[in-house]
Amino acid sequence: MRKRTKPMRASGLLALIWILYSASDAVGQPEEEPTAILEIGGAGEWGLGHGGGSSYGPNFAVETTPIPEWLELEAGVTPFFSRAQTDWETDFLFKKPFTLSDTAEFMFGIGPSWSHVVTRGKTEDSFGAEAALDFMFWPWGRRIGWFMEPSYGYAGEHDQSLGVSAGLLISIP
Repeated sequence: MRKRTKPMRASGLLALIWILYSASDAVGQPEEEPTAILEIGGAGEWGLGHGGGSSYGPNFAVETTPIPEWLELEAGVTPFFSRAQTDWETDFLFKKPFTLSDTAEFMFGIGPSWSHVVTRGKTEDSFGAEAALDFMFWPWGRRIGWFMEPSYGYAGEHDQSLGVSAGLLISIP
């Protein structure tokens, strides 16, 4: 047996996920509400106010629906990287979903956020609030889609920001 010398590339992994999810649709199984939706993508954040600046990083979140058509819960984490600083942002949003069509959804969400900033070995923690608009698109059924989520964060008069995240949606049955 020959050992694999290169790790599987991300594009190969995404193709495999798409094939596996598409196979279940091909056999005619009805679509059910997923247990959770995984959001994987990238994010950017721009500070408002003096000394603003920008930072970028990967975005990971999981979303679930405790009350269909009324309430969705999302917990997410994003490590933002900028010059000599790492900012771990976490949030927990309460979202009201609106179905726009068979392939598009919109949600408005608001909830608490927590930020852990490491700058040159010094740490600072802050609590705040976040408001987000979540656009979800499902062009291949409710198995795999993509999202775009602009947001506004507030953690005091001098700590306000605008952000946006976008990426892949993966339904977890």
